[in-house]
Amino acid sequence: MDYVIKFENLEKEYFMGKVSVKALRGVSAEIKSGEFVAIMGPSGSGKSTLMHILGCLDTATAGDYWLQNQQINKLKKAKLSVIRNQKIGFVFQTFNLLPHLNIQRNVELPLMYSGISAYNRKKISKKVLTDVGLHDRLKHKPSELSGGQRQRVAIARALVNNPAIILADEPTGNLDTNSGNDILSIFSDLNTKGHTIIIVTHDQAVSKRADRSLNIIDGLIVN
Repeated sequence: MDYVIKFENLEKEYFMGKVSVKALRGVSAEIKSGEFVAIMGPSGSGKSTLMHILGCLDTATAGDYWLQNQQINKLKKAKLSVIRNQKIGFVFQTFNLLPHLNIQRNVELPLMYSGISAYNRKKISKKVLTDVGLHDRLKHKPSELSGGQRQRVAIARALVNNPAIILADEPTGNLDTNSGNDILSIFSDLNTKGHTIIIVTHDQAVSKRADRSLNIIDGLIVN
């Protein structure tokens, strides 16, 4: 099987003062290249903790994690930063756009960190913004766009480095129903083009768009 992600017995323990909190209690799963997977669970279940580990934003307390056959949990922070930039595209509920930059400049940022030339940054960012239907908004700032349009910008930014996987954390949580459906349609379209999509959500309507769901309750995968 061609797995883009594999993790075994992942655990994550936090300390609140002297009190231990186990967010993940030994979870294991595999995600194939080109799959559309929803990570489901109520608030506090551990689903966002798992996403942060899969996205190399955090590290597990115990267990093993492989991304494209590379063992991630053995890597140092500098290498993890490179992997985040080159192999993973992030889409957040709150968009995480820089308000003082126009949307094309926002989308160019990951390319700047990759050392891409200014000419190619403009070319690539224009293409991905065109792909999400914002070719006529390149010079607009985030405050001049609707919530749905801002999430399209976030998706475009996630795509510029052609990542192995796209991780989305509650991407429709701040959107109305119509805008949310539009965003989910973009994810579905990206998936049909071969992108591996992982969406963290508590919304059953979102999970129905996915090929399958990983359901987490109290730090355990229950399906």
